[in-house]
Amino acid sequence: MHRRDVDRLDPARDYWVPAVVSPRRDWAAAPGCRRGARYLVDSRTRAVTRDEFETFDCELSCRRWIRQNQAALARDLPGAEVRAVPLGRWLLGLE
Repeated sequence: MHRRDVDRLDPARDYWVPAVVSPRRDWAAAPGCRRGARYLVDSRTRAVTRDEFETFDCELSCRRWIRQNQAALARDLPGAEVRAVPLGRWLLGLE
């Protein structure tokens, strides 16, 4: 899903996404970023993104994906903790 398509989601439902906060400035997973920059994780590529992402229908399925991909995420996103967060709260800057 592209961020511009968020309006097409059902507003009565919660959608979950894997998210991460950059642990340091110029982080290897997001060169040029500042410390504390917020990103979503694209579940297809396991790369940080702000525009291209997949949603999960429930927190459990998002957490399951994170757990199943834990080794690859640790390798691709060094030093960061990937968390399941509600998409709406992330978009508002609350997560």
